[in-house]
Amino acid sequence: MKHLYCSLFGHDYQVSRLVTYHVKEYKCKHCKSEMTIDGHGKFIPLTPKYKEINSVLSRVHNKRLEKSQKLFMVDY
Repeated sequence: MKHLYCSLFGHDYQVSRLVTYHVKEYKCKHCKSEMTIDGHGKFIPLTPKYKEINSVLSRVHNKRLEKSQKLFMVDY
């Protein structure tokens, strides 16, 4: 029944996780299918490969943010 709704009206994707400012993970609120943004900015299914890529990307992004904030705080 859940897939029937999405096949008739389309998916209703909502952001489920912010990886970076530009990369996000999405989940359909009806059928729970997951999507993400690839390196070219296209909407693609969230496979285990892309889950791992997004987790590494998120970790690198957060470390850079922490480092830049520490440098900013040292300047004052």
